[in-house]
Amino acid sequence: MNQQINVIIGDITQQNVDAIVNAANNSLLGGGGVDGAIHRAAGPELLKECRQLQGCATGEAKITKGYNLPAKWVIHTVGPVWRGGRQGEDELLARCYRNSLMLAVEYQIQTIAFPAISTGAYGFPVDRASRIAVSEIQQFLHKNYTLEQVILVCFSQDAGDRYLRALQQIAKT
Repeated sequence: MNQQINVIIGDITQQNVDAIVNAANNSLLGGGGVDGAIHRAAGPELLKECRQLQGCATGEAKITKGYNLPAKWVIHTVGPVWRGGRQGEDELLARCYRNSLMLAVEYQIQTIAFPAISTGAYGFPVDRASRIAVSEIQQFLHKNYTLEQVILVCFSQDAGDRYLRALQQIAKT
């Protein structure tokens, strides 16, 4: 198994990494779930910087400072809302990971933590999302050697088990 990728159960706002990824909405101005938790933990300066970014398209990513977070950076990406799987959701989710990882390399980030993008309020099936996440991260790591560690931070044990299973399955291929 790839030792650069780990799955943990925890709070992404508490991760001691160079960057955390925010599963944001298109406005980048905060919301519920991971997005709201990151904005609350980072403090009001994050919202002020996000206002200057003028939103973010689904599948794209933008970066801000981490402010009061242990992480120096926050990479904001907007995952797709699940609409049955026939609206390009898989590719949009894959782009979230690719674009976030490309920003990480651009900013010389060596450690990064991702949440389970789109699996909460956006309704993306966890098993499907976990396979896309792990596959995209592994493909990226095979071509880019600057990232030392990628952590998939899951809020629940169930999600964590599913992401770990995807990591184990994809590592075998």
